[in-house]
Amino acid sequence: MFKYFPTNYVWNLSVDLAIEMGARIGEIEAMCAPLQDAARQPDAAATLAFRHSWEAMADRLCELAAEDEARGRLISAGDKLGRAATYLITAERLQAHGAPGRAALYRRFLDTFDRGIALAGENCERVEIPYEGGVLAGLYVRAQGVSGRAPVLLQLNGLDSTKEMKYRVGLPHWLAQRGVSSLVLDQPGTGEALRLHGMTARFDAEHWASRVVDWLQAREDIDPQRIGCEGVSLGGYYCPRAVAFEPR
Repeated sequence: MFKYFPTNYVWNLSVDLAIEMGARIGEIEAMCAPLQDAARQPDAAATLAFRHSWEAMADRLCELAAEDEARGRLISAGDKLGRAATYLITAERLQAHGAPGRAALYRRFLDTFDRGIALAGENCERVEIPYEGGVLAGLYVRAQGVSGRAPVLLQLNGLDSTKEMKYRVGLPHWLAQRGVSSLVLDQPGTGEALRLHGMTARFDAEHWASRVVDWLQAREDIDPQRIGCEGVSLGGYYCPRAVAFEPR
């Protein structure tokens, strides 16, 4: 398999994830070509260089999206903002905890992603589920071609992914085409739950999963008897734990 940064596994993984989320190979080349020397430098300096390069491409795409929007080309604008958001989260998740500007970069990513979804008219709705005096944020994708209640698959992050990353990889869209809704969640320890609300991970996934099931079963478009769960990476622990100890 081709590796853009043969000496830097973490950066290679990040590039691969970005491609899975819809990155353009020409944009990948433009962002990564100047980073060959930085990939061999100490982490702090290297990750800052990575951020600057990927954020610069996001800036450019946002400018182009604004031009599209001004001309009424809303789908094109939304597509560009979608890729810009992908590049922003790829840069953000490589930054160290407490790195200067990381929180602002994450909030910019959220705003860019939400704006792109709205302009492109994608089948994706931000939802908030009450939990522990705060909320768990998720992305809800409705089943297509279903009259009445539809089955739903709850989708969980791994150690350091986010709901937007899982959404962009494509599973919710594929399921929607097949009559299955999706709820992609930032569970405690990931995404908004960690970054904005300080909700750290916990081993007893059924604790928060039960609140999610409450929310799903209260919806009129969800079949309460057909709620499934899926998780990637560390989510491969949370998922069976939640299913085993949440009897619904």
